[in-house]
Amino acid sequence: MPDTKKNEKKYDLILDALQQLLEEKKIQNISVSEIAQKAGIGKGSIYYYFPSKDAILDALIERSYEKPLLTAQNLAAQTDVSPFTRMAMLFQACQNSSAAFIQQNDSSSGNASAQDLAFLHHKYLSHVVSELKPDLTEIIKQGIQNGEIHFDYPAALAEIVLIVIAVKLDNSLLPSTPRETEETLKGLISLLEKGTEVVPGTLSYLSLVPFEK
Repeated sequence: MPDTKKNEKKYDLILDALQQLLEEKKIQNISVSEIAQKAGIGKGSIYYYFPSKDAILDALIERSYEKPLLTAQNLAAQTDVSPFTRMAMLFQACQNSSAAFIQQNDSSSGNASAQDLAFLHHKYLSHVVSELKPDLTEIIKQGIQNGEIHFDYPAALAEIVLIVIAVKLDNSLLPSTPRETEETLKGLISLLEKGTEVVPGTLSYLSLVPFEK
């Protein structure tokens, strides 16, 4: 992204324009020309920043939920804090990010089709998992190095945990009652504690995260 204030303003104008259009029209009916018109800039300027409409949508999702994710990443970098405490911080970030996503979509989905919402959910979940996976992987690796966690595939473990938690937090791909979500989390906790050979109860904080929709 260009680093001058003028270009940063145009970048945000493009994202603002797409966000407004998503409140008015279906995704597939929005053109790059309309985004440019809404932003008050030339169509050619759009392609200076983004190669496609899909890339604009990715950037919009990233901007919308970057605050809780950046907070989690900064906290996760504090290596003097217990790995399990930092895991809790990451999972709390997932919760905060999901709450923001659901709230925004509830308030702006009047004209969105079920297909549009599913598409946005897919992009959101992909973004959360891909952004937090490296941080959670490093936390697990530190736990392994310290002898607190015993597991041979930290990256795989991080991805599995994030997918399960993100899907349950989102509660749209596999809608569940609070009780069903609680049972899933208890199962995940049991598998994690046995698989990583940590003391039973170490990861019980996961079950305390509220998941009510």
